[in-house]
Amino acid sequence: MKRIAVLTSGGDSPGMNAAIRAVVRKASYHGVEVMGIFHGYEGFIEGRMELLDLGSVGGIIQRGGTKLFSSRCPQFKEDRYQYQGIEKMREANVEGLVVIGGDGSYRGAHALSQKGFPCVGVPGTIDNDIPGTEYTIGFDTALNTVIESIDKIRDTATSHENSFVVEVMGRDAGDIALWAGLAAGAESILIPEESYNIDDIVNRIKRGEARGKKHSIIIVAEGVMSGSELAKILKEKANIITRVSVLGHIQRGGSPSARDRVLAGRLGAKAVEVLLEGRSGRAIGINNHQIIDYDIEEVFINKHKADVTLYTLSKELSI
Repeated sequence: MKRIAVLTSGGDSPGMNAAIRAVVRKASYHGVEVMGIFHGYEGFIEGRMELLDLGSVGGIIQRGGTKLFSSRCPQFKEDRYQYQGIEKMREANVEGLVVIGGDGSYRGAHALSQKGFPCVGVPGTIDNDIPGTEYTIGFDTALNTVIESIDKIRDTATSHENSFVVEVMGRDAGDIALWAGLAAGAESILIPEESYNIDDIVNRIKRGEARGKKHSIIIVAEGVMSGSELAKILKEKANIITRVSVLGHIQRGGSPSARDRVLAGRLGAKAVEVLLEGRSGRAIGINNHQIIDYDIEEVFINKHKADVTLYTLSKELSI
């Protein structure tokens, strides 16, 4: 290959820029040009792109978000738009594509691969919900953002002797809630992958009050219910009054952590290697500290699972 392209799609995550940089510089090292496609699959369909050289990805490794911008493109699910994008790429002499994103982005990459256009997926999502890889780009940064926020909420909860419900992102995956709750010492954690018992939450709060504790932190992933809904249930069930904090999109932003920068560099470089080896329809990931590639179809066949041992541990430590 002499020219490949890279795009970011779906929700942005800290470290995407570091991954873009890795793709461009790894390809340049091998004498391959890289076209940056703007606004995800929307830009792919329209051929909205420009050549990225070494200088154009300088100074972005520390920036959150994505230099190439992102968007959601429902029409890309249709074959005609996929073929339209492939034709745009061929007109620009682009021979392969690195897609940085989550599950929906991978589905687009898989569809293109099935149509004979070489694609490789790099996991960029704060939800950490891509099967086949232990960690995704952006998860560590989002996690630290959430922990910092919870720490600050606990300061005011302690000062005013209030209990707080903190709603975090995680529609289908509870990794952010689980890891942040364990790291920040939350009294209760609710995630989509595990059933919850409202009586158990109430009892934990009551046990704390019985030994003189005046505040509690309850973390709920948005996929379970909203923070306001949980607060309403606690009030109706046991007359427990809580304040609600919805962290929202603050979780997506910020300068990527060292771990995310290194992960993005390793995954982005591996994606280029796979394309230059003439392979397509692959997903890049990390397993037991080793960078791997595997069939992208595994992402759709398998289901993300929360670490049950962490969930159990969180309950044991918040007794």
